[in-house]
Amino acid sequence: MINNLSLSPYKILFSAFILSAILSGCNGTKSELSGNIKVDGSSTVYPITNLIVEKFNASNKNNIEVESEFSGSVGGFKKFCEGKTDINNSSVPIPQRFMDECKQNGIAYIELPVAFDALTVVIHPTNDWAKTITVEELKTMWQPSAEHKITRWNQVNSQWADKPLNLFGPGEDSGTFEYFTKAIIGEKGSRKDYVYSEDDEALVNGVAQDPNSLGYFGYAYYMEHKDKLQVVAIDNGKGGVIPSDATIIDNSYRPLTRPLFIYVNAKKAQENDDLVNFVAFYLENASKVVHEVGYLPLPDSAYKVAMIHFNQNQVGTVFNGVPVFDVTINELLNRSYAAENKEGYVF
Repeated sequence: MINNLSLSPYKILFSAFILSAILSGCNGTKSELSGNIKVDGSSTVYPITNLIVEKFNASNKNNIEVESEFSGSVGGFKKFCEGKTDINNSSVPIPQRFMDECKQNGIAYIELPVAFDALTVVIHPTNDWAKTITVEELKTMWQPSAEHKITRWNQVNSQWADKPLNLFGPGEDSGTFEYFTKAIIGEKGSRKDYVYSEDDEALVNGVAQDPNSLGYFGYAYYMEHKDKLQVVAIDNGKGGVIPSDATIIDNSYRPLTRPLFIYVNAKKAQENDDLVNFVAFYLENASKVVHEVGYLPLPDSAYKVAMIHFNQNQVGTVFNGVPVFDVTINELLNRSYAAENKEGYVF
């Protein structure tokens, strides 16, 4: 769904375009299956899981049906913690409010990291003034106090063009929104007068058509459409850095590098052999698929450890409901629960 909180002629026109695109091309984004494994959640993780689902459905001989949809990490956790889905894709560690809700509802979960992402800021290819943006400039654009006030590029940086600043981003049900907001702005939330959608393809199309636009989403969506988008170098005080496999590995693309997860309903995994087989297939094929869709796979050893944790029914999270910023792959794999001054998972 594409949404807008400002009824400007531009945004109405954009919304009409997206609606038309959805109506003319709704042949593949969401499955109509009524299968025995249901997956929902992050649109960022969706390309990984969806390709895994396609490969699994093509290879399995037991007519196991897997339904894969996306409603955002937060939107997905709402369903997951009510027991409505078997797996939730997430671009952030499970937030505290859903830790509490799952626990209240008796929904134990297994946390499995599956990839690394470089959350990517993009502009229109004709933009020649904002190829590098500082973290502070991003904050100026997106913080709540900018709402209906910071509406032109040169209000952010006087050296930039005196042109409208049209912002595109995920909605509040998105883990990408939650991560970006906390990494760039802090705990204050985001301005709301921007064009938002849980569908990253809609955001891609919006930025690609507007010379005055800026948007953000997962790296894979930029890689898939880089012929019609321009990536922005992010300067966190040490010069502009472009997202890439190399800058994720060396932890120089900060603070927008993040791990991606799937969360599995532990009880359903114990009761449903098909779910166990699907998760095993997922972890066995994740490395290749993650790279294929444009994210950075974890080391093979990480997927083997994840499989051990899954087989041992290791429930809970090591993140205590808080997004992790600037974490390296090795730090992720050796994560300790520092808030409790101990190693391991909490539920």
